[in-house]
Amino acid sequence: MDEIEAKIRVDDLEVVRARLRELNTRCVGRYLETNYLCDRIDRDLRDHGCGLRVRMMRVLDGAPAAATLTFKGPLQASTIKRREEVEIEISDPEKTLAILAALGFETVMSYRKTRERWTLDNCYVEFDEVPLIGTFVEIEGPSEQAVAGVQERVGLGSGEHVRKGYPGMLRDACARDGLPMIEIGFDEHV
Repeated sequence: MDEIEAKIRVDDLEVVRARLRELNTRCVGRYLETNYLCDRIDRDLRDHGCGLRVRMMRVLDGAPAAATLTFKGPLQASTIKRREEVEIEISDPEKTLAILAALGFETVMSYRKTRERWTLDNCYVEFDEVPLIGTFVEIEGPSEQAVAGVQERVGLGSGEHVRKGYPGMLRDACARDGLPMIEIGFDEHV
């Protein structure tokens, strides 16, 4: 299955949040995500534009956590970000990471981010706050046309698409600031 999304860097999420309220939609969840990116020692996945992720999501209102294992393929030719994505729910992220390690994968990066999810016209509109790199709106949907339509409706029609993923942006920020790429998080508890 393909992941089809537009990612736009924004300075003020409240403007988009207010527009979503005007469109009579509402927030369906707020999450703290912890992401573990795994690769082979030779960084073969990264070198081929692919990714392997274990993600744990904790709902910020105290609801139970969920976890997934995701493979992402290389970017495809498209006007917006499009790539193969295969994802499954997992019940034990720590054991999943142990299995991956036994198969020759290591955790090369781990980071936390907050995500607020809204829905509109069969698309997810997600507000992401990522340490070191800022705030973004991601619009993910079933087709490029659906994503572009929602982007226009929420007032981001002229917003520049960011094609680089959070891991790549975080790698650049860590290299720039001389920081380790493990346990990237927030200064205060969310």
